[in-house]
Amino acid sequence: MNIFVINSGSSSIKYQLIQMPQAILICSGIIDRIGLENSTITHKVIKNNTEKILKETVDIDDHATGLQKVAALLTDTEFGVIKNPTEIKVVGHRTVHGGESFAATTIITPEVKEQIKKLFPLAPLHNPANYLGIEVAEKIFTQAIQIAVFDTAFHQTMSATAFRFAIPSEFYSVHGIRAYGFHGTSHKYVATKAINYLQKKEAKIITIHLGNGCSMAAVYEGICIDTTMGFGPMNGLIMGTRSGDIDQSIIFHLVNQLGYDIDQVNNILNKKSGMIGLTGFSDMRDIRKEIEQGNKEAILAYDMYAYRIKKYIGAYTAALNGLDAVIFTAGVGENDTLIRKLSLCNLEYLGIELDEEKNNLSSKEIREINTEKSSVKVLVIPTNEELEIATQCYNLLEQSA
Repeated sequence: MNIFVINSGSSSIKYQLIQMPQAILICSGIIDRIGLENSTITHKVIKNNTEKILKETVDIDDHATGLQKVAALLTDTEFGVIKNPTEIKVVGHRTVHGGESFAATTIITPEVKEQIKKLFPLAPLHNPANYLGIEVAEKIFTQAIQIAVFDTAFHQTMSATAFRFAIPSEFYSVHGIRAYGFHGTSHKYVATKAINYLQKKEAKIITIHLGNGCSMAAVYEGICIDTTMGFGPMNGLIMGTRSGDIDQSIIFHLVNQLGYDIDQVNNILNKKSGMIGLTGFSDMRDIRKEIEQGNKEAILAYDMYAYRIKKYIGAYTAALNGLDAVIFTAGVGENDTLIRKLSLCNLEYLGIELDEEKNNLSSKEIREINTEKSSVKVLVIPTNEELEIATQCYNLLEQSA
C-alpha cells in the first residue's frame, strides 16, 4: 500500500510517498515560501537505491497551486513515480489540533472536516493550512481515502490532573480550555522506537523534541501522561521565537502599564521571544557561532534554554516515579551537542550520566550517548513524523478491513 503523506504549513507543503508496511520511501519533497516570490521546490526520488533531486525556484501563489505542482512531479517522465494521480489510494494529512473531538487517527468525512474548521480558533496558524491541504488533495487525488492524523491525539491520554487548569470550571466545560499538547506524532514515533530499543514495554521515558518549536513529554508504557505545551503551542520550553513558560502578570503589565495591545503582546510572545528575543537569532547554529565569539547574551540564552529542559526532566521523573530513558529528537535535539550536554549536566542524582565522546559523534541511526554506568539511557533518535503518519494510516485501514 502506497500512502502519500501531506504536511501543510502556513507557507509550506512537505510530502512523502511511502510504501507500507515495508516503510520504503519512494519520494519526498518540500515547497517553501508559498504565496511569496521565489518559492522553492525540492523533490527527491529514490530509484534503484539511487536518490535523484530536483530543485526549482518558481512562484507558487497558494496551496492549491503547490499541490498541483506536486501531482505533476509525481507523474513527471524523469522524476515521477506514478503514471496518474488516481494511483494514490491513501492520503495522510498532518492536522495540528484535534481538540477533544479526535483522540485517534480518523478517516476524513464531511463531518470531520466541519469539526476541524470549528477548531480553527485553537490553532489559527496551523489548522486552516491543514484543512486547505485536505480540500486540495480531495480534488487532485480523487480515488484516495483521506485520513487525518492529529498532533494532539497522542496527548489525549493525559488525566484531568495533568490537562486541567486551575481556573473556573466552566472555561473547560463550556469553552474547552485545557492543555492539549503538540508534536504528538514525533513524541509517539520516538517513544515507540525507544521502547523497542530498550525491549521494555513498561518503560518510563522522557521525550524531548527540540526544533524551532520545542516540547517534552512524559511517557509510560507508550502512553503520554504529561507534556509541556498546553492550550496552544507557546507554553513550556524556550523556543526559536516563542517565550515558553511566562509569568501571566507580565502580560497584564505589558498591556496596562506599558501600553501594548493584546495583539501586540501575542505577536511578541509568539514571534519575537524565545531565542530570537534573547539573542536576535532564532537558528541555534547562528547562536552557537555567537557563543564561539564570546557573546555573553548568546551564552546566557543557551544556559536558559538548557535549564528549562533540566527542570522538566526533574518534574517528569517525579511524575513517572522513575526513569528509564531520556530521548532527544528533531533538528536541535538530534544535532546540537552543546544543548544536550548543558541539559544533562549535574543530573547524576537521577542516574543520568552523559558520555561526552559519544555525545560528539553523529549518526542518522538511534544511538546511546550515556556512560556505561549511567542507570538511565540517553538516546538520540531521529524523528520521522511523515513515517509515523503513514504507519497510523496503514494501521487504521488494516483494523477496519
